[in-house]
Amino acid sequence: MKSLLSNLSPNKDQIQKLALSTIGFIVLVYVYFSFFLGPLTRSHDSMLVKISDLQSKLGSAKAEMTKASNLEKQASVATSRYAALTSLSPEGAPIAWFPPRMKLFFANLQIDKTTTRLEGNLPYKEADLSGWMRYTWMLDLPQADFDVLGKAVAELENTEALLSINKINIHALPSDPQFQQVSLSVSTAILKR
Repeated sequence: MKSLLSNLSPNKDQIQKLALSTIGFIVLVYVYFSFFLGPLTRSHDSMLVKISDLQSKLGSAKAEMTKASNLEKQASVATSRYAALTSLSPEGAPIAWFPPRMKLFFANLQIDKTTTRLEGNLPYKEADLSGWMRYTWMLDLPQADFDVLGKAVAELENTEALLSINKINIHALPSDPQFQQVSLSVSTAILKR
């Protein structure tokens, strides 16, 4: 048994080899963690931060692209709407084309003898509307049926996009109560030419 134990006990050379192997292993572990795994972990962390940053930038860029797309759609709609509104203001002085337009409009609805006169005009105060003028007109309808008049007023506001009715005066005709004498005060926005 003594011989067995003596074989198991390490000698001085084996202890040195074991100590050197242990030191070598510790140095190897230290080098691995310090020079290989440490920089790799730092690189991984910095890449995660960059990815997160780029994802947030990508998200904001997508939001900006959506906003730009919506703005482009709104601009095209606004441009087409503006073109449509400017086409409602023909060339020439409004006093030359607006009264005949109103006379024809009411004549098509069987309201005859319509007269239109200009009450005044003012430029708009808003900077966006500096190219437009507000004209105030008085429309006199000497004889109108109440039912036809109601439909005419509704159609006038629905078909003339730049016109708004400010005031309506209705007087019954004593000689014929079926008809009324009507005065409409209307405002129109007309492009300066």
